[in-house]
Amino acid sequence: MTTPVLEVEDLHIDVPTRRGLLHAVRGVSFQVMPGEALGLVGESGCGKSLTLRAVLDLLPQPAEIIRGRVVVDGVDVTALDR
Repeated sequence: MTTPVLEVEDLHIDVPTRRGLLHAVRGVSFQVMPGEALGLVGESGCGKSLTLRAVLDLLPQPAEIIRGRVVVDGVDVTALDR
């Protein structure tokens, strides 16, 4: 069985704002298998960019992954020290 090159499981991202906590991403999950391409589509403001920035470990401060995991080539990058 082939292992995914990218796996996002139950991703949740929060962003503190002056108005309170923004629950920007809730429960996003997907896999990309070797040789596959994936496109994220959705309405403006639905969390596409934050999801991809989380995958790249480029979330802007003070955004934070509060739940879920991002696995790249079998390595859980959300568990790595920053």
